[in-house]
Amino acid sequence: MPIIVQKYGGTSVADAERVNSVADRICAAREGGYDVVVVVSAMGDMTDDLTAMAYDLTPTPEPRELDMLLTAGERITMSLLAIAINAKGPRAASYTGSQAGIITDTQHGRAKIVDVRPGRILEALSAGNVVIVAGFQGVSTTADVTTLGRGGSDTTGVALAAALGAEFCEIYTDVEGVFTADPRIEPTARKLVSVSYEEMLELAASGAKVLQLRSVEYARRNDVKIHVRSSFTDEPGTWVIEGDERMEQALISGVALDVDEAKVTLEEVPDRPGVAAAIFKAVAAEAINVDMIVQNVSHEGKTDLSFTVPRADIGRLETLMGSVVNEVGAFRYNADDDIAKVSLVGAGMKSHPGVAADMFDALASERINIEMISTSSIRISCVVRREDAERAVRAVHARFGLGDGASSASEA
Repeated sequence: MPIIVQKYGGTSVADAERVNSVADRICAAREGGYDVVVVVSAMGDMTDDLTAMAYDLTPTPEPRELDMLLTAGERITMSLLAIAINAKGPRAASYTGSQAGIITDTQHGRAKIVDVRPGRILEALSAGNVVIVAGFQGVSTTADVTTLGRGGSDTTGVALAAALGAEFCEIYTDVEGVFTADPRIEPTARKLVSVSYEEMLELAASGAKVLQLRSVEYARRNDVKIHVRSSFTDEPGTWVIEGDERMEQALISGVALDVDEAKVTLEEVPDRPGVAAAIFKAVAAEAINVDMIVQNVSHEGKTDLSFTVPRADIGRLETLMGSVVNEVGAFRYNADDDIAKVSLVGAGMKSHPGVAADMFDALASERINIEMISTSSIRISCVVRREDAERAVRAVHARFGLGDGASSASEA
């Protein structure tokens, strides 16, 4: 039988009643003629609760032991779901990430998958089982338990779909698909029938929480079709697939908002070769991801350099920046965590001039100041004050006619 992979997020399996509903959905898929492999997250807020317990004991829990703790949540879910399915008639077998053959590098807390060895899963499918796999986790090349970072169960699902040659990977969550904006901010936001990998990568990188960025990268690299849909309805969701001519006709796919970034500015940085390299090598050595970078025009051999990083990393960065300022001969630095990033994403930007001007005009009409700008061929991102962020999303969403009732080539 053809194989499908289904991934269920924490809200989808938050309690026994929802676990039972998920079991019914899995049984229906099996009756529909599929071999089913299921990836599960921890129930509800269990991962956050376990993390809080660890940090109640110490502000710096040892990474190896923290990973051992956090993987318990998914193991609980997988076992309960297997019990529920077995009670309904079909056979189910549950496996941890390591038992399922998810091999990672040695980075605790944010490990990357380096290999998937699905032999045990294939054996279980051949024996007639539904296979349940604990998401978010694997085993490192040095035989330690590792976790894949927040949202890592998405990547587990896509990786298994690629390794098994699955027909597609269904990502079940508490939203009905990918929308033109966060419906909690913009009530007229419209669900998209499909988006390209390229567009979804930009949306995920710009703050859209519906899919983990790494899962989309993995899907694009291995041509895995993703179907994002709600576990609370039977309605179709949004397909994330390779772009085609129909999709390229859509000018804009959506507006994303990221309120989890901070801006760091180094003032009066000497404008000479090698200074930028020294700054960002030091940041990279701390495994801190840099997003937007802006350097001002040099004046009397000095310039200001600003960049954005995840807010969660600002504490670690501040301990580093004092030595960086001294090393490169800058005047000082400051960190600002009261910002937000608003991004406009659409493959149609490649062939339509004036999109940036329209976005800037929409923000100007709301008297929203732009502090930084970054672009790609299909994305424009602006850093604004956090207090202006939601108003900025609504203004840009309205300017490009993305709300209900608007036509879209991606829905043709």
